[in-house]
Order: sequence, then C-alpha cells, then structure tokens
Amino acid sequence: MPDLKDLYIDLHAHPELSGQEERTSGIVAAALRESGYEVIEHIGGYGVVGILRNGEGPTVWLRADMDALPVKEATGLDYASDVVVEGADGVPTPVMHACGHDMHVTALVGATATLAGSTDEWKGTVVAVFQPAEENLSGARAMIDDGLLDKAPHPDVVLGQHVAPGPAGMVFYHPGATLAASDALEIKLFGRGGHGSRPETTVDTVVLAAAVITRLQTIVSREVAAGDEAVVTVGRVEVGTKNNIIPGEGVLEMSVRTYTPEVREKVLAAIKRIVDGEAAAAGADRMPEIRTVYNSPPTVNDDAATTRVIDAFETAFPGRVLPVPAGTGSEDFGILGSAAGAPSVYWFLGGADPKLFAPPADLMTVLGQIPSNHSPEYAPVIEPTTTMGVAALVTAARAWLSA
Repeated sequence: MPDLKDLYIDLHAHPELSGQEERTSGIVAAALRESGYEVIEHIGGYGVVGILRNGEGPTVWLRADMDALPVKEATGLDYASDVVVEGADGVPTPVMHACGHDMHVTALVGATATLAGSTDEWKGTVVAVFQPAEENLSGARAMIDDGLLDKAPHPDVVLGQHVAPGPAGMVFYHPGATLAASDALEIKLFGRGGHGSRPETTVDTVVLAAAVITRLQTIVSREVAAGDEAVVTVGRVEVGTKNNIIPGEGVLEMSVRTYTPEVREKVLAAIKRIVDGEAAAAGADRMPEIRTVYNSPPTVNDDAATTRVIDAFETAFPGRVLPVPAGTGSEDFGILGSAAGAPSVYWFLGGADPKLFAPPADLMTVLGQIPSNHSPEYAPVIEPTTTMGVAALVTAARAWLSA
C-alpha cells in the first residue's frame, strides 16, 4: 500500500498536539472527499466526520484519534518528528506521535477507501469519525457536545482500535471492561511559609506533601479489595523554591485508574479523606483544594458485539487473534457509544516487528524490552501494521454491513 505508507510517514513527521490538529484534519477531509464521502469538518474542534451511504442497512461508526504528545522523538527514524511548538505556558515543546495515532488515522483512511471501492459487496452506512484531543480525554465529549449525534447518522455499533507493542499482524481483544476509567486530579496544599531556620513558626508544606504522597500509596494496598483493581499515581509534585525557604503552598497532580463506579467512588473518597486528614494533622490554616482536571469512563466492550467482531476476525485472520487481560490505560472512545446508546467494540493491533517474537523468544520478556506507547522511542513498524489495521476495520465493519 504505497499511498498509505507515504501517508503514515507524512503524519508521523508532522504531529500535532491535542486541539491543534489542523493539518491532520485537512489531510483526512481531502482523503474522504476523494473516496466519495460526505464530509463534515470542525466538529468539537478539528474533528472530521465522513459519511458514505450505500442503501438500506445498519450504520457503523469507525473511529480514529489524531493527536500527538509533547514528547521529543528518539526513534532515530529517517522520518522522525523534529516539530517544536509553543506550549500553553509559552515554552517551546517538542511534539511526537508517541502513541500511534498516526497509524490509527492511516488505517482508517485506508479502510474508508477500501469500503468505498467495494460498495457492491455491502449495504448500509459507514461513518468515519476522526477525533481530536484524545490524549487529554476531551475530544470525544467535545464532538458529542458539538452535535455529532445530530450531524451524523445514528450508529448501530461504534468500532475502534489502538496500536500496541505486540507482534504486528495480530489483533488482541478483551471482553467487558477493557481499559480503565481515568481521573486526573490537581491538589493544592496550603501551609504557612517562613524561614528554613525557624520551622516552628511555619506549617511546612514540603512535609505535608510528603505525608500525603506516602499515605496515598495505602489506598490500593489497604482499601481496595484484592479482587478489585485500581491505580493511584502522583505524577507531579511542585513545592518550594529554595533550600532555606519553607514554602506556604504546593501542588500535586494525580492519575487515578479504576474499572467500576463503586471502586472509583471509594478511591476518590479516600483521596479526599487522606488529603484533608493530613492537612488537619499538620495544623494547616486552610484545607486543600482538589480539582478534577479531566476524567473519562472505562472503555467497555459490549459482549454480543464483541463476539460478533471476534468471530469475524477469527474467520479472516486465523491464528492471529488473541484475548488479553484488561489494561490500566484509558481512552475516551467509550463516550461515543454511551452517548449514542449503541454497543461499542475496541481492540488492539500489534505494532512491533514480528521477528522479535520468533521462537525461542519469550513473549513477556520481549514486551518488557521493546519501547511502548508514550515512549520517545516508540513507533510501530509500517508493515504489516498498516495492512492489518485496514483489514481489521473493514472486517469489523462488514460484520454489520449487510451484503
């Protein structure tokens, strides 16, 4: 697929951050028009929707995300990104497709062209949803809020995929909750500042932050049941400016991952209790402020729809379809199906060189050694990842589209 190879290389070399996908969306819109799709642009920002009606039949939504990450690429590829943009804080930020969204876009462009070129073999409506701003979990909701359900035919099913570090040429799936819900929190701590030589006159925010961080680690180990799952990570700590100044304020940023509403509610309540309790124990004059920066529900695969897709995959790709455990990563893909009241199915594409996994190599050992999503060294091999990405989307769609 030389055209798709060129497209992938171009997208990889020209990544765009969440909410800035102007160039990518323009390329997508042009490709959809060339394949004969009705195109709607600027839904929820730079979201693009392509609609192809081919007689009476089901409506299938196929979704791909378009945005990249603020990561400096270290793959060494000839087509590596050297893009640097000004971030929200005014600081120059390198940008890279470190999560494989360039492959997602390429595969969906290929799938839409394939379906457009085979309309004598299926009936129904294909809706291609190219979504912005997945990395900050805002794009799907923005498209829904901007009237996606009024502008596009209502789906009978919503389908999506994500490239992962497994062997290229294979697809992986998990029934039910396949990716976790995500809550990004910002916690502002308030102490009482003063001179480092007179701590008795202060409420030391450094010590308070350390106590909060340490205590938060007990939530999963001591409050979440062994049969349940959760992740609580403090990913950013900003407190203090100089060795002899005790700061009066500090900020923590957290990531919380859960699979069920009950566990999520329990974990979030525990975070608030611990943060407030440690502030009270420290003698803080002001209670902390906890703000939700963004959140997204778990990605849940509908049982019946998943069986339908996997049956089609196993027929089309014998020996190349494997079940996997649920992942603790998060997505906003599920918002589309939930908002539409339609079943959704989400699977994973292998993107790593298959030769790395050849016997006698151990699968888990190899997975632990190769770059994964969000790494500055991550990039899927172009083939057979692209071909399988196109084939998986077309096969899944054709499981609904009547002949």
